[in-house]
Amino acid sequence: MSEISLPSLGSFPSRLLRLYAGLALYGAGIGLQVESGLGNDPWDVFHQGLSIRTGWSIGTWIIVVGALVMLFWIPLRQRPGIGTISNIVLVGLSADATIWLAPTPGHLAARWLYLVTAVVLVAAATGLYIGAGLGPGPRDGLMTGLNRLGLSIRLARTVIELTVLATGWLLGGTVGVGTVVFAVTIGPLTQFFMPLMRPRPHRSAESA
Repeated sequence: MSEISLPSLGSFPSRLLRLYAGLALYGAGIGLQVESGLGNDPWDVFHQGLSIRTGWSIGTWIIVVGALVMLFWIPLRQRPGIGTISNIVLVGLSADATIWLAPTPGHLAARWLYLVTAVVLVAAATGLYIGAGLGPGPRDGLMTGLNRLGLSIRLARTVIELTVLATGWLLGGTVGVGTVVFAVTIGPLTQFFMPLMRPRPHRSAESA
């Protein structure tokens, strides 16, 4: 990263604020999608399946799996940042809090509202915490580590997510239309939110 690009990230306190706001919103999005009952994203199908089998909360498994994924960073020579460690803890706590606080919708329209809100929240949250530039999440770091070994990001992500999706489904996690909606829309939505969530450089930096 060049010195010119650094000011666009903002001050360290503002980056921390974006990081923690993003992680909290990300967890809230996970919680709403789980509560919709229409199908989770691949990793949360896996987390929910583990939760069903063990009785531990989904948020607990988000934290445990995130920490275990970090072990794979060692041979891949990935370096965590404060955002990586924060991601492991805060997303799981926020997901559990949302699942506990949000009423489970009964009407199909309300379930779809939960799903759409969840996907938008996750996309916006991704723009916030990635834009903070304080380290990738453990699962993102696994994909970029595999990319350094020669796998394309697309192939690495596809293999990992299909594996956790299939395993989670076998464990009893919810796969459905929400899983498909998430897979189809999360990329474009994240691309839309990324520039909006990154602070604009000061004019003095632009003219330098």
